[in-house]
Amino acid sequence: MFLTLGIVLGSAWAYYELGWGGWWFWDPVENASFMPWLAGTALLHSLAVTEQRAGFKAWTLLLSICAFSLCLLGTFLVRSGVLVSVHAFASDPARGMFILAFMVLVTGGSLLLFAVRGHRVRSRVNNALWSRESLLLGNNVLLMAAMLVVLLGTLLPLVHKQLGLGSISVGEPFFNTMFSGLMVPFALLLGWGRWCAGAGTGRVKSERCCSPPLVSTLALSVLLPWLFQDRIAAMAVAGMAMACWIGVLAVAEAVQRVSRGARISLSYQGMVAAHLGLAVTITGIAFSQNYSVERDVRMRAGDSVTIHDYRFTFREVRDITGPNYRGGVAIIG
Repeated sequence: MFLTLGIVLGSAWAYYELGWGGWWFWDPVENASFMPWLAGTALLHSLAVTEQRAGFKAWTLLLSICAFSLCLLGTFLVRSGVLVSVHAFASDPARGMFILAFMVLVTGGSLLLFAVRGHRVRSRVNNALWSRESLLLGNNVLLMAAMLVVLLGTLLPLVHKQLGLGSISVGEPFFNTMFSGLMVPFALLLGWGRWCAGAGTGRVKSERCCSPPLVSTLALSVLLPWLFQDRIAAMAVAGMAMACWIGVLAVAEAVQRVSRGARISLSYQGMVAAHLGLAVTITGIAFSQNYSVERDVRMRAGDSVTIHDYRFTFREVRDITGPNYRGGVAIIG
């Protein structure tokens, strides 16, 4: 929760102060906080299965090691000065070496103990292929694959430069392309998993699966882009389909629980809120990527430009004095 809050506050600050815009900038320091978030999300879901059904014990332990190690890696990247970012703190090589040594010691020792004694915590629970637990494990694998994509894109320029191969840049197209391929099956399994029976039966609740939710998803995925825009982009429809699939199934299951009189725990409410938040995030990404318009225009005072039936006029630049800075503000009418 605190890591999520930190990412949101850091993004809000950067996008407001620096005018980055968009939904994610793939800044190296942002990625350093995003990697443990992905591993922690996988750990949170795996831990639920471990507590309720005593399954995935070794996998949960490995995810715990991975999540904490990525926190140390992020601290090293931010504090050592090896990354150039507006989020990075002052460079301190001595502190960076200490953090690196601590990370190697903790991660290496943890993995060594896991290799030696990991067989003692193996689960003996057999899950059917299409059980909720198996689908959750599939989503865990996809989350860790996404984490590896971010790790590769963040560290590759550093490794490439240290090996004397020159400077390279891994930018937004790489991350967006890789994430798009991973998020489609992730969204499918996430929604489907909410409608699967528990471990042992291995059957999907076909009497209420893939009928009303699927029809609602298909209708909303086309209707919403058409309502907000005068054109329908295929990728926007695909993004809305993923968002609606997750959101509709989360709400439908919650409604069914309430109608049956089942107890709605605080953890279940948090799960529904998190899944709805993910659906809203995917919606924002789909609309931002497919319907946003950006133009670079050189203008003088009095010049105007028209973008999608909106006329912008550059009136003047006013000098302002803040508590600890001086700046200029462009007045656009």
